[in-house]
Amino acid sequence: MATRVILADDHGIVRAGLRSLIEDLPDAEVLAEAENGRTAVELARTLRPDVVVMDIAMSDLNGIEATRQIMEEAPGVKVIGLSMHSDRRFVEGMLGAGASGYLLKDAAFEDLADAIRTVMAGRVYLCAEIAGIVVEGFVKGGGGGAPSPLDMLTRREREVLQLLAEGKRTKQIASELGVSVKTVESHRSRLMNKLGTHSVAELTKYAIREGLTSL
Repeated sequence: MATRVILADDHGIVRAGLRSLIEDLPDAEVLAEAENGRTAVELARTLRPDVVVMDIAMSDLNGIEATRQIMEEAPGVKVIGLSMHSDRRFVEGMLGAGASGYLLKDAAFEDLADAIRTVMAGRVYLCAEIAGIVVEGFVKGGGGGAPSPLDMLTRREREVLQLLAEGKRTKQIASELGVSVKTVESHRSRLMNKLGTHSVAELTKYAIREGLTSL
């Protein structure tokens, strides 16, 4: 039976290329495509694919948060991070969110095929460069330090933080998330208190620094 895959990337040309390559495999098929993390979560919830190939730096909902939500709402679905970023923050963020694999966009297509087959076999796949980063972090004890302030935020607060950083206005965020303007304002106030910031500009800088958005 073919492995059912969802592609999540905000660049249509990337998705088209991945679709063409994956559909050439004898044991995989592309179920659907998503241009942002929020759509990826919805598709994973409704279609229940075997694997989601997930970009990280996407607008509206980034790949790390989307992976975290997929783990909560569609248990059993495997997520493979596919990104241009090799920064440890992104790697640790994806793996911490529950991803089963991580490789870079400049990897050979054979690596993606291997990654899909590896996670379907119940193992973790890391391309060579990413494996080196993970091992280095382990050797240096990077995983044993104090938790990131991001860990103190609720799922909704992380969503609001990204949308604020992307320049969305309060009414836009309220409409997109299906909540009241007052609720968004409350989330914004709590974000500033938890992160020790005093303006949306400071929240934006924090979100960029932590990889929640690439804007």
